[in-house]
Amino acid sequence: MAQAASISRLSARAADCLRTGPGTPAGRYLRQFWQPVYHSVDLKTGRAVTIRIMSQDFTLYRGQTGTAHLVDARCPHRGTQLSSGWIEGDELRCFYHGWKFAPDGRCIEQPAEENGFCDKVSIGAYPVREYLGLIFAFLGTGRPPEFQGHPEFEQFDGMVEIDSYSRDCNYFQNLENALDMSHIGFVHADNAAVFKGVGLGRALDAEESDWGVTYGFTRPDGQRRVQQFGMPNIFYLTALPTDPDVGWQESMFWWVPLDDTRHMQFSVHRVPAAGEVGARVHARRQARRTEIDICHQTLARDILEGRAHMAEVDKTKVDLVRLQDDIAQVGQGLIADRAGERLGRGDIGVIAIRRLWDRELAAFLEGRPTKGWRRDASIVPRAWGLAGNPARIGGEGAGGGRIAEVIDVRPHVEIAEQLKALHATVR
Repeated sequence: MAQAASISRLSARAADCLRTGPGTPAGRYLRQFWQPVYHSVDLKTGRAVTIRIMSQDFTLYRGQTGTAHLVDARCPHRGTQLSSGWIEGDELRCFYHGWKFAPDGRCIEQPAEENGFCDKVSIGAYPVREYLGLIFAFLGTGRPPEFQGHPEFEQFDGMVEIDSYSRDCNYFQNLENALDMSHIGFVHADNAAVFKGVGLGRALDAEESDWGVTYGFTRPDGQRRVQQFGMPNIFYLTALPTDPDVGWQESMFWWVPLDDTRHMQFSVHRVPAAGEVGARVHARRQARRTEIDICHQTLARDILEGRAHMAEVDKTKVDLVRLQDDIAQVGQGLIADRAGERLGRGDIGVIAIRRLWDRELAAFLEGRPTKGWRRDASIVPRAWGLAGNPARIGGEGAGGGRIAEVIDVRPHVEIAEQLKALHATVR
């Protein structure tokens, strides 16, 4: 799709993809798509939180009926945080003076004013959809697009695992890393799937699809690993194996900016394991989430700032893959300076996604039609088998009668770090 010699850095237009606050080009573009903003299990009935997504604060709450709602962060009366108030049914009452708001943002009570000008007051309200254990929201203007589901993750014999994390750098660094198979042999050299020559530039290919970019690598024996990037910030992939019963981990990621220097990778994993195998996998995953008690984000900073060394890390106490990627991506800087880059053939995936963003942002900002990205059943990842494991990838068993159970496997130390990152600080 792209030749390394033809591009050496982000164009001035594509550089706009790094800043995502309200009114910015990328911020406006990303807000035209449904984005995950929270984990369903973390939002209790009758509770409200202030969250920060793309440098903008919102109030997320779950009504007494169990329905999740998203509205503006502050009361329009005197500007206090609405998350400090009370939930009454599916309505939200401000802590300061008791103004009350419906889920659609209408003000319906002003106690001190005896409802004198309720009809003149409202706050922003945003469509919400819960899916695969995540809370998605549409933060843009106008009518939201159709919500696209992913049937491969819905009905099959197995489990859907939630295993998200936060990272302290610009979201686009993580996005680009996904289309950079060449880093695997170095950053993740200890993984069972790694062999000499993995990610060799001349063996990589990247082509535009109806969803984004199909990104592939062909081994010397002809076997292929294929990943699928979905515009603007989704990845459907075969993640590196970490469990002997699962092999390649079929996963879907969303990289969502919290602000310009922090982001969440919301992650769901499709685990086609049932019966005794499923019970074995589940037991190992739950034991592992307890065993991990070192925050990989903090340890990465210690390594990058010289207070610790990778060779000294207790690999049983930390999520090693995420620590390795933290070091590589945060090590680029909170917002990578791409001006002096020297890209090569191994960067074909990075080049491909930059060109798509460049093209789509240009069209969006100039008021021209942008591409209607859609994924169908043919756009799935693929991977070669490992010894003793056939790598059941690409929606095998989808469409059965059993709805897959959603299970939280996030390490407890990771959940605490995520909530700290997601919850907006007082400004």
